Amino acid sequence: MFGKIAGRYDLLNHLLSANRDRAWRRRAAAMLPDERGAKVLDLCGGTGDLTLEILRQDRAGFVVCCDFARPMLARAGRKFDRGGVAGRTSLVEADALRLPFPDGSFDAVTVAFGVRNLSDLGAGLAEMLRVLVPGGTLVVLEFSTPDGPVLSRLYRLYLDRLLPRLGDTVSRESGPYGYLARTIASFPDGPALAGRIRDAGFAACEWFPLTGGIVAVHRARSAAR
Repeated sequence: MFGKIAGRYDLLNHLLSANRDRAWRRRAAAMLPDERGAKVLDLCGGTGDLTLEILRQDRAGFVVCCDFARPMLARAGRKFDRGGVAGRTSLVEADALRLPFPDGSFDAVTVAFGVRNLSDLGAGLAEMLRVLVPGGTLVVLEFSTPDGPVLSRLYRLYLDRLLPRLGDTVSRESGPYGYLARTIASFPDGPALAGRIRDAGFAACEWFPLTGGIVAVHRARSAAR
């Protein structure tokens, strides 16, 4: 499904978010420690927009962009070549529930709009914890529940009616954006996701709502040994 929509994925991200997705990624990247030599895993990295933002902000020396959809990674690779950052990145096609990296491989792990697609959220968070160094940072950017009854009703109408129709029309595929709308509507909100992250074994987790709570960025740390 993700492979089929890879060609218009970036266009639809910008269109369906009214271009707010760029600001959301900037905020997520800014949540990383200011460590220019850090090694970062951008999990569910898709077409590489968060990887590029992390490098633009100089928050890492090297970023591994990891995703399970090869067509997404192919587009990311072309972006990295055009942006002159191919030497500071690596593309890895892998399952987030069985990462091909040794324990403690990364100073930080980032996930933008990907954790809700994991078939087992707890197992995915456990893998993220495993590949982090002690005291490493996890940053998760994900959809949440808007604040206030009016915005909540409008947003639900948008998810139920507009997003699936517009997404499927522009992507020229029937079904993917209906799926995405359902995963957004059913996923835990910001506080609940923070609780799941803590339950996975992270020492602490804080979260910050963005754009009226439509999305939230979470930051957690692995326990220092």
